[in-house]
Parts: sequence; structure tokens; C-alpha cells
Amino acid sequence: MDDVTSKIWVFVEQRRGRIADVGLEILGKALSLAPAAGWKVAAVLLGHGITSMAERLLEYGADEVLVADEKLLEDYCGGTYVAVLERAVLRAKPEVLLIGATAMGTDLAPRLAARLRTGLSAHSIDLELDSKGELIAVIPWSGGDYLGRISCPKSRPQMATINPGIFEIPEKREPRGCIKEMDCAVSAGDHSYRIVEFYQESVAGSSLASAEVIVAGGYGIGKKEDWHYVEELASLLNGAVGSTRPPVDEGWVEHDRMIGQSGRTVYPKLYIGVGISGHMHHIVGIKKADLTIAINQDPDAAVFDHCNVGLVGDFREIIPALIEELKNK
Repeated sequence: MDDVTSKIWVFVEQRRGRIADVGLEILGKALSLAPAAGWKVAAVLLGHGITSMAERLLEYGADEVLVADEKLLEDYCGGTYVAVLERAVLRAKPEVLLIGATAMGTDLAPRLAARLRTGLSAHSIDLELDSKGELIAVIPWSGGDYLGRISCPKSRPQMATINPGIFEIPEKREPRGCIKEMDCAVSAGDHSYRIVEFYQESVAGSSLASAEVIVAGGYGIGKKEDWHYVEELASLLNGAVGSTRPPVDEGWVEHDRMIGQSGRTVYPKLYIGVGISGHMHHIVGIKKADLTIAINQDPDAAVFDHCNVGLVGDFREIIPALIEELKNK
């Protein structure tokens, strides 16, 4: 570890031999930022039997791939992962450490930041780096209507979690980096629990990740009994159902349907938002939609500033008319 030269580290999440896309997305962003400060970029990989994955990360442009390969790291455990990463960071002293805002990342990042006594910008939607090496994390701010820019000038490493789907996965290239081993020793005390079984939950309905059409509902739907309007329109369009946070909190729809800063980033050809106010927390998740249509009875709703087509009116009148027309077609 004494010969590690990279100043930007990207934690690359893997589960059961599969690299999470968000790690590659952040790696690509880090590689685009690094030249401003004259830095190199390292991909950090923890697990067991991960040599092939480490070699793959070199193909995506990492200058260094820092590997901790140990049986006790095969499955994620906050205690063991934090122990290994804390020791590596204190030894190599990177300037920046970036982690995906996944279930694993949102558990790991605050634990590690606390141990390192540094700051953490959570659920970032963009990153900037100046020539002096100051990282700026961009996040939705003030009720979700504005974007905030956060820096951590007095402590290192500068840490941020980044939502999946925000950045593009970089193109593969001729490997030019190298693989280096980290100290992966862990104690029984670090391994605070063990996994006894894995269960893959089935997802009802079409997948948001691959949907070409998404119909999403917001708190403006008003009540659970009216949620069927969203579902029926989505079904007729062979699309997926999406949501903002309030309908999830109210129990109208499952959590895996939430789109936005705390949910998913989507890439549909057509997105229809029904009863959605348009706070930035949700809008950041649909920025890459090809065509965005908003239905809201409030003509001053913020969502109309972020859509291609806006319909002002009661969705209980508009959607049945759309459904009837679709059925006639």
C-alpha cells in the first residue's frame, strides 16, 4: 500500500461475482475529473475470488485497482469492510473517496466517514473538482427545489455517495493500470454477523430499469383508491409504474417503484408524471427521459418547468380520456 499513488478512490461494489454498474459509472466520472488536479484514479474492490473483476476494472480505465481478497470479505459486512478500508485510507491518504448510494453504500459510507472523522455528502447527483483538489458535491437542496453545492475543505478524504444511473459507464480501453493488494486482515470482532441465507425478491410488474414507458404518480393522486389510474394507463402503454416518495410512504406502492434522489434513475422513451409537484428530488431521476409529459391541476407546479408537454387539469378527467382513446386504437 505504500506505493499507491492514486488520489481519487472509487469503491466498486460487487455482490456474488457481479460488479454493480454504479461503481463503473462513478469510475468514469472520476477519470474525467482527475486531470483538473493532476491526479490518478484507483478502483477499490473487496471480496473473495475477485481477480477477474479486478482485471475488468483495468479495462475501464482505472490507474490502479486496489484489491482485498479474503474469504471473510466474500459477503458484505459493515464491520469487516470498514476495518479494511479504514486501514487502507489511513495508510495511503487519498484525497477523495467515492461510493455508490446503494443499500450497501449507504451503510458503508457513513460508518467509514465516522471512523475517519471526515465529512460525507450523501446522494450526490453531480461532482466537480477544481485545480486545487477541492471536491464539490451537488445535491438537491431546500425542500428539493434547488441544487446545493457542498465541499469539505478541512478534512480528508473528501467523501461522497452518488446515486446510481447519474453518470455514464465509460467505454472499455486498452488497460494501462496495475493491480495492487491491500491488507485484508480482519478479526472476529470486525465480523459482527454472518449471512445464513440469500433470498432474491421478485419484483411485480415491469422493471423500471429497462422500461421504455413509465407512468409515475405523486402525492397529488390524493388517495390510494385513485392509484389505479396510474396503473391502468401504464398497463395500456405496456409500461412500468413509478412513484415519488409520498405514495411510497403512504403505502400505495412498493418502495422499489420510487424514482429520484432516494430511488431510481430511469431512462424511458416516454415518461408521464401524474399529480407530481416537480421537486428536484424526483426530477433528478427522470432527466434522461426522451419525452416527458406532466399532468397537474396546479398551473404553477414546478413540474411544468421540467417537461416537454404539460397538461393542466384534473387527472381523473384526463387519464380516463387517454385510456378510452388508447382502447379505441
